[in-house]
Order: sequence, then structure tokens, then C-alpha cells
Amino acid sequence: MGKNKLARWTEFGSFDNVIQPEIGDVFAKDHPVKGRWNKEIFKNENPVILELGCGKGEYTIGLASRFPGNNYIGIDIKGARMWRGAKTANEQKLPNVAFLRMRIEFINSFFSTDEIDEIWITFPDPHPGGRNSSKRLISPRFLNVYRLFLKNRGIVHLKTDNIELYNYSKKVVSDNSLDLIVSTNDLYSENISDDILSIRTHYEKIFLNEGLKINYLSFRLDKEKIIEDASRKSKS
Repeated sequence: MGKNKLARWTEFGSFDNVIQPEIGDVFAKDHPVKGRWNKEIFKNENPVILELGCGKGEYTIGLASRFPGNNYIGIDIKGARMWRGAKTANEQKLPNVAFLRMRIEFINSFFSTDEIDEIWITFPDPHPGGRNSSKRLISPRFLNVYRLFLKNRGIVHLKTDNIELYNYSKKVVSDNSLDLIVSTNDLYSENISDDILSIRTHYEKIFLNEGLKINYLSFRLDKEKIIEDASRKSKS
């Protein structure tokens, strides 16, 4: 590990807006912060919103600075990337931002029933190919986990440059009769007057400079509805 990266890693671990548990702290058990984000971390009763696969945290920071009345948690496994977001949040003195370093597979160990109001999934790994679809953060496998802690009919947002992931996600929403709010395969050509969608991450800027279109969809997730994988069901 290079000196700069090692220094960032050390600094990242010292930030008071960062939680990075050991695997043993969450494997088959709940982390102490579960159900206590408002009381122990943010010290208010404001809505809590997640960004999954937050990378450098640009979206988390952008949302937090625009909406100080909400709390935001950026989640990723790569601390070297999240260092930038955590440091920026400290530099800008944003009290409504936290970062959680952990694998998404353990997410249910951190959040209690109805603790989360909204979820953003921004430019996740598309896991191309049908065999990898269950690894996608918008797959039925993960949506059924989100239902456990997302408030009923809470909104899930997806932004991606990958048309396969976008089409797959749209089909999951349609197959399960979920309430689709917005869907477009060319976000910036649409007349969508929403400042939230104008936040652009490092990778999004690269995609746009390469002439790629940005896909976006949002939908409501019903807590009592089990999300089915229709494609697998039809093959069985």
C-alpha cells in the first residue's frame, strides 16, 4: 500500500462520521447502531436516506448539502474511495452525513424496521449477464432485504449508465406491479425539473464525456409485497 493511500486509510479510520465494523461484529448478528441512527449518530428525528455503493460519496454529500433537514448515510466496502466523501463532509461541517464501510450483504445488521425513508443506488456494478443478476443491488434478492428496514412505499432510485441493468430493473418493477414514478433511458434529454438528479458523480461525468446516456428510474417499494424473480420462476 502506497504512503498516500496508507495515510488516507489511517485518516479515514479516525473520522467521527465513519463506522467500519469488523466482520465478526455483524456476521449473523446485529450491530449496536441498528435502530439507533437517529438517537446515537445524528441526534435528531429527521428522515434517514441511504446511498448504496456510494464510492467517493459525491451523491451523499450533494444530497446532504441540498437538504439539511434529512440525514444521509453513504455505504460502500472501499474505504479508500469513501475517504474523500468523509473528509469533504468534515470540511463542509455537514452534521447530517455518515459513512458506513461494509458489504451490502450485511446491511440488515445495521438498520431496524422502518428506520430508512429512501434509498439511492448510483452507478452500481451492473453484473452483466443473466447468471449474475442476483448480485445486482436492484435484484429481488436485495429488494426483499430493503423491505425489512425501508418505510412502507419508500422510494428507491437507480441511476446507471448501463442499459442492461436499467432494462432489468424496469422489468423487476413491472413484473411485481410496483409503483413506477419516473423512468427514462436518457435522463438529461428529458425535461425533468429536479435538482436532485443534477448531482453528478466522478464516474457519471466520465460517462457523459464519453457520450453515454444516463438511465434513471424510481419506484415505491411495498413492505408487505414479496418481490419475485419472474425470470427464474418462468424457467423452473
